[in-house]
Amino acid sequence: MPATVTFRLGTLGALVTERFTAKLADLDLKPKHVGVLTVLAGGPPTSQQELAGLMGVAPSLIVSLADHLESIGAIARTRDPGDRRRMVLTLTPPGRKLLAKCAGLARDLDAELTGSLSADQRDQLAGALGHLAAENGLPT
Repeated sequence: MPATVTFRLGTLGALVTERFTAKLADLDLKPKHVGVLTVLAGGPPTSQQELAGLMGVAPSLIVSLADHLESIGAIARTRDPGDRRRMVLTLTPPGRKLLAKCAGLARDLDAELTGSLSADQRDQLAGALGHLAAENGLPT
């Protein structure tokens, strides 16, 4: 079983999540906060419900994540004028700066994780992971 892609991606995913979580600690963020920022940066303002669907998480988790991100000024939460029940989330300028810091931390972790690979191996790995992500409906 340890030689399966499933096992290796699962254990590496857990390791990467643990290390990324540690890198984000000084920013008072967790990886799911970064996920929210990333989704909001990639498109138009979206509702909390839509964001939950895009991220594949419970709406109640989005509310909790958005509460924290709003409290630190990274996102703005406003009522949709067309549907007063709908809360729309947008990334703020400070949120964009925070996301850029997170991206830098992710690149640092990428370098740590792939430092023993050749440039060609890193490119092949990135290509294969991008292909698998696309095939499974995930962002690439």
